[in-house]
Amino acid sequence: MVRRVPCVGAIMTDPDGRLLLIRRGHDPGAGLWSVPGGRVERGETDAEAVIREISEETGLLVRPGGLIGSVERPGTDPGTVYAIRDYAAEVIGGTLAAGDDADAARWVTREELDDLPLTPGLAEALTEWGVLPG
Repeated sequence: MVRRVPCVGAIMTDPDGRLLLIRRGHDPGAGLWSVPGGRVERGETDAEAVIREISEETGLLVRPGGLIGSVERPGTDPGTVYAIRDYAAEVIGGTLAAGDDADAARWVTREELDDLPLTPGLAEALTEWGVLPG
């Protein structure tokens, strides 16, 4: 039996069109770049989880928006799958600084994205969802 772990992520761009990414400090994907996010805690809505996770990982305060897309990725434990729902989000405050599970956080251009080691399937999902040009 597969155990699905609900997770959320936030897809944010700045006024220059750069995408916010974090470098994961722990597994899964330690050392790889991804959109910020994490597990939804018991009793939390997706919107509450987006606000909390982004604050913890980036120091930014955000207003969650609509669902952009969802994916499933293998979990760290056998039989576990991370069911990830990625939402649009708007920065409304805070100062960008890596924290919690992130060991770096930065805004990246499309060109810079091509040179970063990304979590598996991230570029493909963002392209499929229309976040990145194809």
